Amino acid sequence: MANSGIEWINIIFNFCVRLLYDIGSILGISYEEINVWIFVVIWPFLSLIMFGEIIRLRLKLISKKQDF
Repeated sequence: MANSGIEWINIIFNFCVRLLYDIGSILGISYEEINVWIFVVIWPFLSLIMFGEIIRLRLKLISKKQDF
């Protein structure tokens, strides 16, 4: 599968690909569909949530600094 020339990267990549194939067989969807769900739907959604949480915490920090 992987052929980056760096052995530990190849091992991790191959493990992740096998894991996605196994999850796909359990869920009844293909490897490509899992990739779409992870990298087009789930990851951006979680990134937006994280971005909103960072903004909320920064605003909270700013308001606490103004109280002193």
